[in-house]
Amino acid sequence: MINDLCNGVSDGERRLQQWMGSIQARCGDLAASEAKVVELLLADPLFVGASTTAQVAARAGVSPPTVVRATRALGFTGFTELKIEIARARGTTQFFAPPEVLAVDAPLATVLETSIRAGTDALTALGGAVELSALDDAVGAIQHARQVIAFGAGPSATIAADAVFRLRAVGVTTIGIQDHLSAMIATRLLGPGDVVIAISSTGRTSTTLAVADAAASAGASLIAVTNQYGTPLAALADIALVVGGAPLPSQMAAAGSRLAQLVIVDALVAALALRDPERGRRAERAGIDLPDIT
Repeated sequence: MINDLCNGVSDGERRLQQWMGSIQARCGDLAASEAKVVELLLADPLFVGASTTAQVAARAGVSPPTVVRATRALGFTGFTELKIEIARARGTTQFFAPPEVLAVDAPLATVLETSIRAGTDALTALGGAVELSALDDAVGAIQHARQVIAFGAGPSATIAADAVFRLRAVGVTTIGIQDHLSAMIATRLLGPGDVVIAISSTGRTSTTLAVADAAASAGASLIAVTNQYGTPLAALADIALVVGGAPLPSQMAAAGSRLAQLVIVDALVAALALRDPERGRRAERAGIDLPDIT
């Protein structure tokens, strides 16, 4: 079963998940009624693709004009364009539904399979969510930064710590501060030419938003790594690296987004190393010269 999950994803399914990832990345700031339409789209896209505006409205429990507003909020010109995109994306494959909530008596194999699926779905969705132009802008900002501060709270703190380690490894002066008050003080001392990387899956974590706001006030460039456009963090950022990802049950809520965020960090570091190989070599030599404490 696990092998099937890892190896059984066809090219068509990957394209389909990437399209779903692009939808998930754009639904972060919707009215409650519009969110009902998008929830139906993510849960049963084949129904939406084969139905009229009135039918979708009736099933979602909203008015037909709300369906149109929701599709436009996602970036489509109207409901017809959305249906065309569904037809293009589906091909002969089936849409993936979010993993079901794990029961308290779920066997360990099911828990592992669900974790694997959450990760593979998130990584596939990443390809349809992140904008290459934003990734390029982020690489350029970090490449020319005097210093970088990376911050994340809760599960995102581990991503920030990884970013600090990886960026230092390619010669970028990078600081990680776990305490958000200390991070705010340090961020307020920054200025133009400095960069803050703020990481939050929801884009609404209050401590992360406080650090991000301090960066904006100080004139530093703010790079957000988050799940959706339209969230407070994405709106505040100069550069938003949006990874997408399906809504997940509470047990899996952070699993997929963490992996996608780590891949974004990997991509940033790899691009920096390619653009400035000499700085990477200097950093490598510095690491080799460290005393062996093992």
